[in-house]
Formats: sequence, structure tokens, C-alpha cells
Amino acid sequence: MTTQTALSAPLYGASFPQAVSRFFRKYATFSGRASRSEYWWWVLANTLVAVAFNALGPVADPQWDSRPVNLLSPFAAGGSFPLASPVGVAFLIYATAILIPALALTWRRLHDTDRSGAWFFIVFVPIIGAIVLFVFTVLSARPAGARFDR
Repeated sequence: MTTQTALSAPLYGASFPQAVSRFFRKYATFSGRASRSEYWWWVLANTLVAVAFNALGPVADPQWDSRPVNLLSPFAAGGSFPLASPVGVAFLIYATAILIPALALTWRRLHDTDRSGAWFFIVFVPIIGAIVLFVFTVLSARPAGARFDR
């Protein structure tokens, strides 16, 4: 018999499909918590999507190598604007569509470590901020993080 975790609660030990499904079902939910598995399975799924776009890029645009999709910053245009190819346009639409839910997921992951979601903004501190945010998302859950549940 399987017990189903409420959508409002973090799903510890989430599988890949469960994590992706919960990512979209909790599209703009900033309250509550997200388990490590929910967060990192989504990071893997998102990375695979970006890799797929980069694999399709050269097929649609021979100049793709001069402007591949940046995995860390999909909105960075590099030497050329990504709208110069259909794959770049598709990726820009995808990146825009997942911007809010990705921020919400990170916010909930920080809650699970008993930190305010506002810690996300530390990412704007050059180099150190990204490292600190990475460490926070890797940390295990703290029971006191339940204070962020509603």
C-alpha cells in the first residue's frame, strides 16, 4: 500500500517523475517546503532540456556553435542574440515559462533548510553568492523548517 504525500508537504525521496510533476503542479507556490530530491531531480530535468536544445541547435542553425544555450544563464545572449534561430526562440520561451516555478522551487527548498526564501537573492553576490546558495540547497531538511508550511 502506498501512501500519498499531500501536495502542500515536501516529498522526501521523490522519484524523477514525481519531482517533475510536482514542479509544474506547484507552479507559483512560494509557501511550504521542497525536499532535496524534489529540487535536484528538477535540476537534472532542466539540465537535460538545455542539453537537448544545444543538441538540436546545430541542426536548425549552422551558426549555432557561436551562440549555444548557456546552461547557467539562458537569457545571456553571448555574442549573438538567441532569437536568431528557431531553437533559440523555443529555448527562450521555455526559460521564460519556467522562471517563476524555478524560483518558487528554490524558495521552498530554502524553507526546508529552515531559511527564508529571500536567501535566494544571495545569488546576486558575485561568485560567493552562487556557492552559498548551492550549499544551502544541498543541506538536509531541518524540522524547524515546518514553520514555513501553510
